[in-house]
Amino acid sequence: MRILILGGRVFLGRHLVEAAQARGHEITLFNRGKSSPELFPDIDQINGDRDGQIDRLGDRTWDAVIDTCGYVPRVVDLSARYLADRTKHYTFVSTVSVYADFKETDIDESYPVGTLAEPTEEVTGESYGPLKALCEEAALSALPGRVFIPRPGLIVGPHDPTHRFTYWPERVDRGGEILAPLPKEEPQQTIDVRDLAEWIVRMVEGNKVGIYNACGLEEPFSMETLLETCRTVSGVGAEFTWVDGSFLVEQEVGAWMELPLWIPAEPDSVGFSRISIAKALAEGMTFRTLERTVRDTLEWNKTLEPGKRRAGLDPEKEAKVLAAWHARTQES
Repeated sequence: MRILILGGRVFLGRHLVEAAQARGHEITLFNRGKSSPELFPDIDQINGDRDGQIDRLGDRTWDAVIDTCGYVPRVVDLSARYLADRTKHYTFVSTVSVYADFKETDIDESYPVGTLAEPTEEVTGESYGPLKALCEEAALSALPGRVFIPRPGLIVGPHDPTHRFTYWPERVDRGGEILAPLPKEEPQQTIDVRDLAEWIVRMVEGNKVGIYNACGLEEPFSMETLLETCRTVSGVGAEFTWVDGSFLVEQEVGAWMELPLWIPAEPDSVGFSRISIAKALAEGMTFRTLERTVRDTLEWNKTLEPGKRRAGLDPEKEAKVLAAWHARTQES
């Protein structure tokens, strides 16, 4: 197949390229050429900003298009309509953040999506999900009956630029006393970027259409399981001090990005890591083990230059919060 990938140099995009190449497909990339320009020198690449320069693709045609970088519905609409007569199949990579809330467990693809209070093209924590939902609508409108929409949750693994999942293998590998958020049994849903990329390519090959939650693993794992797996993989002595979520809030520890994978317990978030993936499993989605993902992520992370990461608790703040927690527990 001849596949056009919008994006293709950052995280999921680069793994999509590798997965598609491994299965013998001919790839064309369209992106601005700013991220990792050294990647894929032997692949056909066209540089341009999809917002205003999509016509640089000319009149060429492809068997399939995979859109990895659509965030603004107006721009997705421009791209999808331009390519509607130039491709048979269109994949738009969305997110489970489109859902209006997570008040229920086992949310499936029919659950209501979020809406914007006011029109905007600014992507923020509040607008990101509703904007992606509108992007889905734009793609579906431009290519009716020809669109495949995977909705992943937290994508993890080598080359993750967010450092959210990576924080835990790296932190455990440093050893010592580690702040861990209670409850220990809190479920986590992550999908290895390589599993997601390979499944998307297989779905494209099968000309599959429709919306699919694309989270993982097949069964959610607990926070304790993740940390114990990290300790097993690293082989480093580490001590986990489990800290109550309400205390973390008191200490102004930020959820999700500052302390990755942790969010305070709230009625609207009870189903956040309990998304139904039954539909994707029925279409052959498979997963490598958590241990393998942790091991490969840690090995990749060790190749990076030391420096500030985008996510993770600062060591000094971690020590300060742990000291305060110990003082609190000694008093009681």
